[in-house]
Amino acid sequence: ACRLPLWRFSATCKLQQSGHLLPWDSCQMLSIKAINTTVGQEQQAGLKGKQELEDLKMHLARSETEALFHEQPETGNPYLEDTLLRSYLKTHLPPKVLEEVHQDLERFGSRLHTKIQPLSWECELNPPVFRQYDAWGQRVDHIYTCSAWRRMKEISAEEGLIAEAYERRYSNWSRLYQAVKLYLFSSSSGGFSCPLAMTDGAAKVIETLGIPGSLKNAFGHLTTRDPQQFWTSGQWMTERRGGSDVANGTETVARKQPDGSYRLYGFKWFTSAADSDMTLTLARIADAEGQCTQGSRGLSLFFLRVRDEEGKLNNIQVQRLKDKLGTRQMATAELWLQGARAELISAEGRGVAAISNMLNITRIHNVIGAVASMRRMMSLSRDYARKRVAFGKLLKDHPLHMQTIARMEVQVRGAFLLLMEVVRLLGLAETNLASEQEQLLLRLLVPVAKLYTGKQASAVAVEAMESFGGQGYMEDTGLPVILRDTLVLSIWEGTTNILSLDVLRSLIKSQGQVMAAFLSTAQKKLELASGAAELSPAVQQTRGAIGRLQQFLAGAGSEQALTMELAARDFSYSLARIYTGRATTGITEHGNGLALLMEHAARPDASSTDVCAALRWCNQELCPVAVEAARGSYGGGAALQDRALVFGSSRL
Repeated sequence: ACRLPLWRFSATCKLQQSGHLLPWDSCQMLSIKAINTTVGQEQQAGLKGKQELEDLKMHLARSETEALFHEQPETGNPYLEDTLLRSYLKTHLPPKVLEEVHQDLERFGSRLHTKIQPLSWECELNPPVFRQYDAWGQRVDHIYTCSAWRRMKEISAEEGLIAEAYERRYSNWSRLYQAVKLYLFSSSSGGFSCPLAMTDGAAKVIETLGIPGSLKNAFGHLTTRDPQQFWTSGQWMTERRGGSDVANGTETVARKQPDGSYRLYGFKWFTSAADSDMTLTLARIADAEGQCTQGSRGLSLFFLRVRDEEGKLNNIQVQRLKDKLGTRQMATAELWLQGARAELISAEGRGVAAISNMLNITRIHNVIGAVASMRRMMSLSRDYARKRVAFGKLLKDHPLHMQTIARMEVQVRGAFLLLMEVVRLLGLAETNLASEQEQLLLRLLVPVAKLYTGKQASAVAVEAMESFGGQGYMEDTGLPVILRDTLVLSIWEGTTNILSLDVLRSLIKSQGQVMAAFLSTAQKKLELASGAAELSPAVQQTRGAIGRLQQFLAGAGSEQALTMELAARDFSYSLARIYTGRATTGITEHGNGLALLMEHAARPDASSTDVCAALRWCNQELCPVAVEAARGSYGGGAALQDRALVFGSSRL
């Protein structure tokens, strides 16, 4: 039977007739026919037959009545319903840009609601299928995707979901505008937002390289608005050893050919969007003796087309599709490269440096997906609270239920504003308008935002699921799909711990400059917000958190590396919470305030809800690293205790 995202049980009726799921109306017709047949037989039956008929009629009537249990939560135009998004754009975009953007987003929101969302469910119901051999035993290695998935690719081009960032029609605001469209698209994309992340990342790498002549065609395909010309890109970095340690885990070898091209040989363990048109991948160049340099210095970056002009695979064999918990709509595969023709696009041995821009972009896309999934779950939970009756009243009239949803809303608001801050800074950097301090902040905030929103998203998704009671656990409501797809966000493009260590690396590599930029900006903007009386409690809490963070940093400077590694996760959480909650009401030299919760609450037209969200955010522990440091959680003794707790009572 087909799985459908239905809530009103009356809409479907499962009949064990040819294994099909029939609409309720069809079931009703069959029931009436059964009743009429029974009525004809009643004339020949006695009182017992008459009673059985009455029982049958009562059973059918009761079944129809009992089917009307739940009202389906409904959402409309996602742009028009997102008041936080619209107020942010109104506050920060130049008037002319806002006018054009508003019209397009309203149109796009309507298209998402009426046309694109149904395609999303089709992608979930029809995941990719791998066919290794044809009927005659010939190896074909074909990955079949559904028509809805292919339509998503066309829509992505039509809407300029990649093009917008590179056309730069709105200068530094183009990147933010693209991010807003991706944010709205994500929850209705049927998983297609993932290939778009890698496509955007590939385009960014090529642009950073100066769009060399050999890659001009590829860049044009990646950034076109023509659905027939649009390419998506894969990202083939993970090999058999798996994980984020590509420097030591990459075994793929590149052999130079007489014409200057390369042939790649190796096994790619996890290749997302395996149905894409091209990919960027790392490999080690073999010298004349066949030897390769190990470590990150031996890695170079290559461009390759997945198929040739005739549609044949580029000396690539598909071993199998991955059986994943979520993002099932997208084909992820294990691939053998058996002499795949490729082009070296980085300097030899500079592959890891070349992909750094790609990682920034894909991590930002990860943040977009996290915030979008949280907003989607919040919207559904909110509407359901208006319709579902429990214990004699609507859920919205139960104070505890509303408190739970309100706490989720605070998290969603903070995550959204952190996302907007990151893409605002990226837009400035891409148009050479970012100050040195803003560039340092961007370097720090990308991993911070990715790791924090990834954890937020899964927590909000689980809590929101619970707000639907048992219905949240039902597959055909579509809610489990959102949860499954959300869980990857704390894993893909670096786990929480990996990114926390990356935050520490940014401090070390910049010799502390990123932290100086963070603290300077925080203190300066905090002073500018101190005049808002209603925000006074939040200002005091944030000021105290900044002081505790500074004390921790001063003390950590004399500690061993182990201390900072153990503190890395809590330290990163502290940065996320302080930056998201801190006051940022000032206007920068570019005319734009740094837009986070207290800044948003300090606007002249801010609502009491905006103020409440800022105050509640700052009521949480803003500097957990200081709290844990005071408890002795980061010393050598604590590390030994950690090992004892994990392995002490184990046979290991």
